[in-house]
Amino acid sequence: MTHADLIIRNASIMTMDDACPSADSLAVSGNVVIAVGSRDDVANLAGPATRIIDAGGASVLPGFIESHLHIFSGAASLSRLDLTGIEGKDALRNAVLSWSARQPDGIIFANQAHYTMLGSGPITRQMLDEACPDRPFAMMAPDSHTAWANTPALAAAGILHGRQLNPGSEIVMAADGTASGELRETDAFAPVIALTENQGREALGYTTARDPVPAPTRSQRTADIATLKQGIEYCASLGITSMHNMDGNLYQCELLQEIHLAGGLNCRIEVPFHYKNDKQLSDLEEADHMRRTWNSGHLWCNRVKLFMDGVLDSGTAFVLDGYPDNPSSTGDPLFSADEFNEIASHCDRRGFQIAVHAIGDAAVRRTLDGYQAARQANGNRDSRHRIEHIEIINEADIGRFAELGVIASMQPLHALGTGSYPMEPTRSKIGDAKLARAFAWNTLRDAGAYLCFASDWPVSPVDPLMSIKAAMTREKLHPSHPDQRQSLHQAVHGYTAGGAYAEFSENRKGTLKAGLLADIVMLNGNIESTDPAAIDDMQVTTTICDGVVTYQA
Repeated sequence: MTHADLIIRNASIMTMDDACPSADSLAVSGNVVIAVGSRDDVANLAGPATRIIDAGGASVLPGFIESHLHIFSGAASLSRLDLTGIEGKDALRNAVLSWSARQPDGIIFANQAHYTMLGSGPITRQMLDEACPDRPFAMMAPDSHTAWANTPALAAAGILHGRQLNPGSEIVMAADGTASGELRETDAFAPVIALTENQGREALGYTTARDPVPAPTRSQRTADIATLKQGIEYCASLGITSMHNMDGNLYQCELLQEIHLAGGLNCRIEVPFHYKNDKQLSDLEEADHMRRTWNSGHLWCNRVKLFMDGVLDSGTAFVLDGYPDNPSSTGDPLFSADEFNEIASHCDRRGFQIAVHAIGDAAVRRTLDGYQAARQANGNRDSRHRIEHIEIINEADIGRFAELGVIASMQPLHALGTGSYPMEPTRSKIGDAKLARAFAWNTLRDAGAYLCFASDWPVSPVDPLMSIKAAMTREKLHPSHPDQRQSLHQAVHGYTAGGAYAEFSENRKGTLKAGLLADIVMLNGNIESTDPAAIDDMQVTTTICDGVVTYQA
């Protein structure tokens, strides 16, 4: 008889397996679950070397699958100034002064600076000069699509007087011909990120999708590996056992491989090929190279990621009918319809899964059209192409997700009504006419779409329990709106079985049943009996990935 290496008993197990939805014990041998059931069902699998964990009635779930994050940038954000909750010039100045006293050298780069933190008007470099006049200071919006920089930062980055950019990005210029301080989209703020301690290497998979030039020194690689490991360990402490990265380059894969070979990759990571709008179809040869090179259970590449548009708050999301406050502006798509149809068809023909950032309803439609064009060109297959975010959608496009087999990858903490971010300017940018179809989780699911959930870290906190709470407690913004709140099962499914399906791994993980991988998370209480509003107060006590304990409180 095979004895278990590990038995968890006296637990409240949410298996996410419809055939056996709950249990109180499970057994693990090596990296595989070998039994799930009652205490008696697994008791005979105990041997003299079996480790026994008594859960004390606490919840045990499949390991969380974070289906959309930026691991390198998220990891770097752990050591940067966090402006969450900061409102007004005085509060900003005090936060910067306090941080500057602890970090006296280099640029101060802050995260989570929301669009209205300094009032309803535009944030300018002069405002930031008041907070930090004598050293470079920049701050990133929560959506990571807009940054603001003070005069020293703009000067140090060489963009105080603007520069030529790729389509879709903008250095907003003031009337005097100098940069106002607002930097929209990646090509605009990449020079400022390059001033940071990692010299922007952590963001290259997002900003340029290319490798560092010149090649990093050994000491720089060592520093980057330390940053990544910190982020991975942080995610493990939150119960995350798998993650779908949403930016990529060869350098990032090489660092992750080095961590893996040294035994430090205590999670499973998929890295995409990032196809930016300055690339050519011939660049997909690099995507093929990535797929051939990294194809293990812990690190693999089989997806192409694109951006179709920007974000609502800055007016860079691609929308139908224009913005309520500017009807003549629809935002600019990063790919024309013909361009995207061709790219999607080529990626699909090569067997890649495609994931497209599409926030506006026009961007969602153009992406669906591209997926339809790929199907017409190549024939129907189980492609599981994805659309990321889908913050607004037109009624006519809701049913197309099920028709085309497209996965809706959505972020509960982004939604209006969760209290995660200020209501404005997002609500006004959407407008009352479209608000009922904003962040339409249940609307899409009821129409047959398959959903997975994520955080988009560092855009939102990466803690899955915060997202699960947000998904369950979201408030309607008008009585006539559909109720988009999730049940506990739906919210957990989005972070477990839903994420596994989104990566073609539903027969390997995402549920707890015999024969599947031992990716497991245990909480400090019973999530099924916890008030949804208090779920984010719960904590992870044990994380197991591939049968190995990767975190223990």
